[in-house]
Amino acid sequence: MTGRQRERRRGRAGMAVVAAAVLAGAGLGTTGCSGGDAVAGDSRGGDAVVVLRQAAGRLVDAGSSKARTSMEMAAGGTRVTIRGAGVYDYRKRMGQLKVLLPQDPAGVAKRRPITELLAPGALFMKNRGAGVPPDKWVRVDTRTLSDGNLVTGGATDPFAAAEVLLGTRTAAYVGRTEVAGTGVRHYRGTADLGDAARRASDGNEDSLRAAADGFATAAVPFDAYLDDEGRIRKVRHRFSFLNGQQKSPVAVASTTLLYDFGAPARVRLPAADDIYAGKIAEE
Repeated sequence: MTGRQRERRRGRAGMAVVAAAVLAGAGLGTTGCSGGDAVAGDSRGGDAVVVLRQAAGRLVDAGSSKARTSMEMAAGGTRVTIRGAGVYDYRKRMGQLKVLLPQDPAGVAKRRPITELLAPGALFMKNRGAGVPPDKWVRVDTRTLSDGNLVTGGATDPFAAAEVLLGTRTAAYVGRTEVAGTGVRHYRGTADLGDAARRASDGNEDSLRAAADGFATAAVPFDAYLDDEGRIRKVRHRFSFLNGQQKSPVAVASTTLLYDFGAPARVRLPAADDIYAGKIAEE
């Protein structure tokens, strides 16, 4: 077996770490998603598509921020939500999140938070469970994941979430509102993951291309809320995700909330000796 094949096997195993494990445990399945709006300018005269495609660059200008994430998966009358919180450095393309899984379906066992380190092309997870020693990290090559790690980790990488907007094809200005006490402009539209990959930074290009090929559809409806400096304060994507355990796509809504721009975001990746090299068990 080649090294590349081993990476792909680990990538597939990693997909069961968070999102697929929750899907299987909760018995979720079914519907996909669609949507879109005509191109329209905002009340200040800016072209909505242009403004949204510039949003990721505004985050780089800001340097860093704190982040909260929420990933909802629903089918029929069953809904589960995975939540995360942490910091992100947009210039280094690195972040750290604590991701909290919901209780098991029986409502008995509490699951420990998973610590996730986000880096260009890689996802590191601690407190993986299922046979992984508690002091070891699991590393997943996000370029081998069919969703580009937009869903797998249970939280969308904040900068990847922003760079999805690089693929904005249609968008409309909805109006002014507030997010966490900050005045923002609300936009609604649809992005294409293939277009986003072609415009993305080196760290996200391969991952977004993998998602464009691996998702049920490359079209991603979104709602984005930008402050008066053009920075994303909140973005909600609706992905149509095939996790290999259901015949029909699963509807996934991923929300990223960004705040406290300029907050310290020191992320230290694990040393090679601290990365688990054994077999990753399914949960």
